[in-house]
Amino acid sequence: MGDTVRRSSVPRQEPPVMPRIALYTLVVCVLSVTAAVVSFVQGSWLGIVWVLLAGLSSNMTWYYVKRARAAAQDGPVTG
Repeated sequence: MGDTVRRSSVPRQEPPVMPRIALYTLVVCVLSVTAAVVSFVQGSWLGIVWVLLAGLSSNMTWYYVKRARAAAQDGPVTG
């Protein structure tokens, strides 16, 4: 009888998945912002360290998300 399933010539594009390390850095960013707010509310200057950690983890999150998008478009990135 033959194959009755229609096959499109256009490949299906699945939504990009956020890599696990990007999720971890995002969680660290949110927690460090929370810790900075609590620290400043309590009057401690230790909050500056938490703000710096939030900035670092935010940059790491963007880096890994962009790297995953580039890998999905062009193929895996080595290095």
